[in-house]
Amino acid sequence: MAAPTGIEIVGAGPAGLTCAIVLARAGRRVTVRERHGDVGHRFHDDFQGLENWSDPQDVLAELAGAGIEASFDHHGVRNGVVFDRHARPHAVQGARPLFYLLRRGRVAGSLDRSLLDQARAAGAEVRFNDRVEKTSGDMVLAGGPRRAGIIAVGYVFDTKTADGAWLALGDALAPKGYAYLLIHAGRGTVASCLFTGFRDHAKHLAATVAHFERHAGLDMADQRPFGGFGNMRLARTAMQGGHPVIGEHAGFQDALAGFGLRYAMRSGRLAAESLLNGTDYTKAWRRLLLPGLQAGVVNRFVFNLAGARGQDYVIGKLRRSDTARVLARAYGLSLPKRLVLPLARWRYRAPLNDASCSHLNCDCVWCQHSAQDAGSCALPG
Repeated sequence: MAAPTGIEIVGAGPAGLTCAIVLARAGRRVTVRERHGDVGHRFHDDFQGLENWSDPQDVLAELAGAGIEASFDHHGVRNGVVFDRHARPHAVQGARPLFYLLRRGRVAGSLDRSLLDQARAAGAEVRFNDRVEKTSGDMVLAGGPRRAGIIAVGYVFDTKTADGAWLALGDALAPKGYAYLLIHAGRGTVASCLFTGFRDHAKHLAATVAHFERHAGLDMADQRPFGGFGNMRLARTAMQGGHPVIGEHAGFQDALAGFGLRYAMRSGRLAAESLLNGTDYTKAWRRLLLPGLQAGVVNRFVFNLAGARGQDYVIGKLRRSDTARVLARAYGLSLPKRLVLPLARWRYRAPLNDASCSHLNCDCVWCQHSAQDAGSCALPG
């Protein structure tokens, strides 16, 4: 009996490494090819959230079911504060963690480093500084975002401020987006997540820092700036040249808030299972991922349409009950959302590139990083 053919995975992000772990643990020969010199090249030891509200199953249990160990630093967050557009605080809470606080980047304890260690322990070969020029054979594409639909700018810092999680709305802080502050064990991340107004990111970040200094007692020491971007789109097949496309390469990211880690790792598992079992990857992700992605598109449409009063009303609802349950309903594709979806999708179909950014003499995050992190990839996009 012939030995199974090897599988190449293009990209060593959470999606690609999850795919590699599942395949390698099933006995397949796996090579991960990453064009950068290490994992987590887009991140700076900043905090991110692994959302835990969109599915009845706890996300860590879901990962365990796929053979992914929670060996990365993580902290369940059940409580937080959301500031409305008038800077009024609203306490939110969940009966279970609303999200898990993670570290991203190259450092020990980060999600990226943990997944790399697990992939290697399972038997996968991971090659860095290995650029893939064209697709061939059995290959999974996990090369990261192809364009920027959202950018984040902020600081990683040391602090004496007490642990907590804060989120704030307002166009002065983050046009059509949100600002956040995450602090745990003397370390913190503060950022503005913009869906438009990329060119003015410095102004919005300054307003964000001032807001949290005034309303959350933010105190920063040894702050280090960072920037990042994400890609969101509704894929049709998530296949490219006969190869599964996973994670942000496929556009699998929440259109409302930009959460993509759960989609990334889940799509990596689905692609691996399709190769192991000979099943249809497109049918699998459309069944398990598409409803949530579509709900996110409708949520984004309603968010943009609602205006300040509508958004403040929703924030008020979040504080009056178990926030996790409210969010779970928001990410369900209910009948009203199905009816709104065609209009929301039509509006969403327009490119999400920021209209205010001409890409000429611009220092926004996308213009600074697109050449090396997306545009330089020779694979078909």
